[in-house]
Amino acid sequence: MVQIEARLAQLGIDLPDVIAPKGNYALAVRTGNLLFLAGHIPLLKSGVLMTGKVGADKSLEEGQEAAQVIAINLLATLKSELGDLDKVKRIVKLVGFVNCVDGFSQQPMVVNGASDFFVQVFGDKGVHARSAVGTNALPLNIPVEIEAIVEVED
Repeated sequence: MVQIEARLAQLGIDLPDVIAPKGNYALAVRTGNLLFLAGHIPLLKSGVLMTGKVGADKSLEEGQEAAQVIAINLLATLKSELGDLDKVKRIVKLVGFVNCVDGFSQQPMVVNGASDFFVQVFGDKGVHARSAVGTNALPLNIPVEIEAIVEVED
């Protein structure tokens, strides 16, 4: 078993199947050694979609959990695209959108659910630049959406 997948197994993480995009876009586009991943949503492996607004019907911790689910889904897309997660050279950047109530200011803490997970899985290669933005709505009433830029090996 390869190193990153062994680490996932150690953490008890089983990657879900990749779901095809529901619109006119690609889940991933590669240019050179950069892989740009489309915004991913918090779809649990069971097929249940996490929904709700952080600060109303979702707590900060539930938002962090949604962000971690998205990170796992991003890894599933990476695995599908690369065939081997050890080809990830570095997580370069995450952009996280948080569906939250007016006055909520802990978007960075919510997106930490994904950031912390990537560092846990990839170590120093998981440390990345990031944006965390609050918004009044997201598609399907999801609490978080995250996209990523990843540097990959040839």
